[in-house]
Amino acid sequence: MRLFGRRKRTPDQDEAAVTAEVDAEGTDDAGAPERGPKDVADADDSVSRLDLGSLRVRGVPGMELRLEVDEDRQRVIGAHLVLGESQMQVQAFAAPKSAGIWDEIRDEIAQGIATGGGTAENIDGPLGTELHARMPTSSGGRTVFTPARFVGWDGPRWFLRAVMSGHAAIDDAVAEQFYDLLDDIVVVRGEVPMAPREVLALELPKTATASDDDTQAAEDSELNPFERGPEITEIR
Repeated sequence: MRLFGRRKRTPDQDEAAVTAEVDAEGTDDAGAPERGPKDVADADDSVSRLDLGSLRVRGVPGMELRLEVDEDRQRVIGAHLVLGESQMQVQAFAAPKSAGIWDEIRDEIAQGIATGGGTAENIDGPLGTELHARMPTSSGGRTVFTPARFVGWDGPRWFLRAVMSGHAAIDDAVAEQFYDLLDDIVVVRGEVPMAPREVLALELPKTATASDDDTQAAEDSELNPFERGPEITEIR
């Protein structure tokens, strides 16, 4: 057993100590920035992002960007961010003004996976409740289960869905790279009336918005996170 001496404090010192403890507790909660995608009205313009129209995406060294095209409607509907053996598909949709739709969509995804013979479980993640799934596919006459991590975010009149696959679907440390990218994604909803759940179309990459410091840093490191993109994947 160890004994510790305690110095007697004056009433003023006690009051100061209590105030400091209350301030520290408040800083932990109120001082922490909110995670998740941002609406264009709340975005930090000092962050360098690639402009894809309804989405603005931050690039990181080694990342590939692939765009998903709806051939029937001749428009880009999703972006795939690829890092090593993992990738994350991101899509933005119109949503009602009054309430979020992620809870409803998450249940529908889980039911669809279960109907197909897979499994899905709600998990508390860094950005809220997400869905961890094992999705069945047929390969060589046998069923193979592919892990996937579904993340959703309700914004003002928009909803963003991200689907992580590869190592990021099962490894939290790998997935954290994509959570960091989601923190810097900006959604541009626009003012055009749209039905809830209608996908917000993307555009071919425009020039990335970047500060002078960002541009100089990219030149100094000779790293171009989008040097192999954009690649177009068609869906039929």
